[in-house]
Amino acid sequence: MRSEALLLYFTLLQMAGAAFPEDSEPITISHGNYTKHYPVFVGHRPGRNNTQRHKLDIQLIVITNRTLYIAARDHIYTVDIDTANTEEIFFNKKLTWKSRQPDVDTCRMKGKHKDECHNFIKVLLQQNDDTLFVCGTNAFNPSCRTYKTDTLDALGEEISGMARCPYDAKHANVALFADGKLYSATVTDFLAIDAVIYRSLGDSPTLRTVKHDSKWLKEPYFVQAVDYGDFIYFFFREIAMEYNSMGKVVFPRVARVCKNDRGGSQRVLEKQWTSFLKARLNCSIPGDSHFYFNILQAVTDVIRINGRDVVMATFSTPFNSIPGSAVCAYDMADIATAFTGRFKEQKSPESTWTPVPEEKVPKPRPGCCAATPSAEKYKVSNEFPDDTLNFIKMHPLMDEAVPSIANRPWFLKTMVRYRLTRIAVDSAAGPYRNYTIVFLGSERGIILKFLAKVSSGFLNDSLFLEELSIYSPEKCSIDGVDDKRIISMQIDSKSHSLFVAFTSCVVKVPLSRCERHGKCKKSCIASRDPYCGWVSEGACREITSTKWPFEQDVEQGNTDGLGDCQNSFVALNGHSTSSLSTVQPKDHPEPTDKRDPYIAVPSLTHESTGVIRESFQKGRDQMVPITLLAVAVVLAFIMGAVFSGIVVYCVCDHRRRHLELSARKKTKEAVNSRRGSMNSVTKLTGLFETQAKDGRPEAILAPLMHNGKTLIKAEEQQHLDLVALPTPESTPMQLRRKPSRASRDWERNQNLINACAKELVSWARLMS
Repeated sequence: MRSEALLLYFTLLQMAGAAFPEDSEPITISHGNYTKHYPVFVGHRPGRNNTQRHKLDIQLIVITNRTLYIAARDHIYTVDIDTANTEEIFFNKKLTWKSRQPDVDTCRMKGKHKDECHNFIKVLLQQNDDTLFVCGTNAFNPSCRTYKTDTLDALGEEISGMARCPYDAKHANVALFADGKLYSATVTDFLAIDAVIYRSLGDSPTLRTVKHDSKWLKEPYFVQAVDYGDFIYFFFREIAMEYNSMGKVVFPRVARVCKNDRGGSQRVLEKQWTSFLKARLNCSIPGDSHFYFNILQAVTDVIRINGRDVVMATFSTPFNSIPGSAVCAYDMADIATAFTGRFKEQKSPESTWTPVPEEKVPKPRPGCCAATPSAEKYKVSNEFPDDTLNFIKMHPLMDEAVPSIANRPWFLKTMVRYRLTRIAVDSAAGPYRNYTIVFLGSERGIILKFLAKVSSGFLNDSLFLEELSIYSPEKCSIDGVDDKRIISMQIDSKSHSLFVAFTSCVVKVPLSRCERHGKCKKSCIASRDPYCGWVSEGACREITSTKWPFEQDVEQGNTDGLGDCQNSFVALNGHSTSSLSTVQPKDHPEPTDKRDPYIAVPSLTHESTGVIRESFQKGRDQMVPITLLAVAVVLAFIMGAVFSGIVVYCVCDHRRRHLELSARKKTKEAVNSRRGSMNSVTKLTGLFETQAKDGRPEAILAPLMHNGKTLIKAEEQQHLDLVALPTPESTPMQLRRKPSRASRDWERNQNLINACAKELVSWARLMS
């Protein structure tokens, strides 16, 4: 039902001329036939038999100390980022941590499938310079360990992973270390009923959210945790209690807790957060009725753009709706402002949620940190008065939502059949490190690359640079199953690489593809890629520093005065030109039987949205003009409609004739039946006339008696009453018997024989 409603909403907006933003088109598209040669990690060690494949079930990837850590099922792999790779990426070390057999047996006894009773690594953090903190599901009995960063040797004792790691690999969780303390958000029980935001380890007391209180958390899905200033921020989505009367409405949220929170008093909120507050994130298209993207998918760390600290997040439509995605950016100052606004409350279970009047808010302000200007006379949180603690316990939700920068999405994608679920940002792109490039990952293995354009310190526009299809079925497929969902993305600017994790493989993707433009200056400049520039050698190259001269125009992509190129791509941006000649990149080898037969050719589209495309055609000679194709489709539709109309007319006319013929036959049979009935009446009329002429009643009955003899004696005869005899009015209609087909054929043959016999007799007489 929601799908139809959303589709109707889009249609009405277009019919009414509303300014619903259209999807932008990429300047460059690279399909799988180009990206399939990128290096891929599939769990192999160098020098071993690499034909055997294992199900990795990758959960996350982390980059630290020039090492890529790949957390999977029962294993952690390490990869040296600086090692050059060609076709395949091999691991340097492998840590194996499998569940003990008693844990596996208990997991099976609880009704779980054997594939679920493994140790899925869900937490992998750098605790300090030489220590890794690792937690796994451990066959639905979560546990945590510490390891040395360089050797992966275990340190210390294994500890419980409850409230630090989920029980099920399908459950979302986030975790980070701040000031030596572990902040985690997950579920604490086997059935995933008790969701918690938890602090443990370190020298501070253990704290958690209020247990089983839907005002605090209602079936949350945790996405990200961020350390910023005096607070830890948690980004998640949950069922909105303020819209509980409308069913399960999901809202994106941001919550925060104070780092110096030590819990409440022994009377209120003991060993629980005293600073927990949450607010809604607003990512919507403005208008008379806002169109909201409520499913929070991914959030970046805090990045600095033009002197402002912001986070960027991807949102989507609900999963039972038509696909649609948006990217919104939030200023951390706006988030802080939302937490100083009014609180929201529900006075009774049946009443609506309303703002709390300011005069009813106690002092010090609930949710503030101890020893801050707003609560300077309280050194620790457990000294707060009971009024403040009781208020924050009953009112954790803020009334105002956090607005996105410019009060609208920074980027939209609504005309595709997939959702954007991951995001990675390079905030220091280009030779001058003054551009922000955003990579968006989808559930179909497609990556979108954008240039974030800023004005007066705010994100106000985006430039769609590139679309990449990077999933390789030949390398990543397991038992014929292709899981194209992107699990995680990590950028390493030093190696100019984007590591993209799927459940079965990790692909190393270059941040740019400057070599595709070859020796075509027009294509290189029009690409507007901050990573690429035209160098003095007469080629398009990746620009990593400003030591050597180069040319690029990221802001405008102006190609005036640059002619079309041969043996390379030609990129257009903002100018309509004549038809392009067939070109093929010089850097690419000619297709052979052993390689993909498809070649990359430029698009013939002359729109300002960009024209570098990969065509799935085996040559220029086989290309069909789009106008001719459109005319052919229209003519085929018209001819099909005319032919269908003729067929329908013939069928209807034939049926009409058949019905008329049947009606005529029925009428004729009815007339013949009436004639037969009148014949019987005529015979009876003659019978009455015989009675009148003879004058004796027995004369009438004589034909009806046996052998025509009178059975009534003369002396016993009485005058007979003829009232009971049939009359024309009481005589029933007799249906005329219809002779069978065999009798009709026999009668026809007899008539023919008799006619022939008569002709023979006449002929014989004439001859004599």
